[in-house]
Amino acid sequence: MDWRSAKIEVGDGIRLRAWRADDLDALVRHADDEQVSRGVSDRFPFPYTRADGEAFLSGRVVDFHHPVFAIEIGGQACGGIGARPGQGEHAHTAEFGYWLGREFWGQGRMTRVVSAFAPWVMRELRLYRLQATVLDFNTGSARVLAKCGFSEEGLQHNAVFKRGRLHDLRVFAKVRSVLDDA
Repeated sequence: MDWRSAKIEVGDGIRLRAWRADDLDALVRHADDEQVSRGVSDRFPFPYTRADGEAFLSGRVVDFHHPVFAIEIGGQACGGIGARPGQGEHAHTAEFGYWLGREFWGQGRMTRVVSAFAPWVMRELRLYRLQATVLDFNTGSARVLAKCGFSEEGLQHNAVFKRGRLHDLRVFAKVRSVLDDA
């Protein structure tokens, strides 16, 4: 499927849509924040430069053949969400991640985004399992996943070395037994 044409209307001025070249300024403005980058993969650098944004938007950082969307609030791209499907015997699973510009934190918006994205991507990719990992200190992201019906399955001890410290990863997943499950 060509994900570039997909759109998910979340409501209250929030929608998920393909990233566009004209998102560069908004992407850099929201991504160039140490507090945002500390809770995500190192593929998301700090400082976040125009060159980083250009590399991302050109598909050199993530695979846009997968469902990877801008989170648009009030007409501007201010975050992202995407899933990476498994392969081979893991093709029924996907891992997903997300981020949001700090000015939009603490308002329930990411919970609404994940609540809309998770069932959509599970249907579209015909997934039985959708999972996410959260760094041990990122309690906000863990709360989002719990509110969206993800179960905490366990802890990967010392799984990530980030900014000079070892961190555990909390593993969350949503599963279904048949493809007709909501």
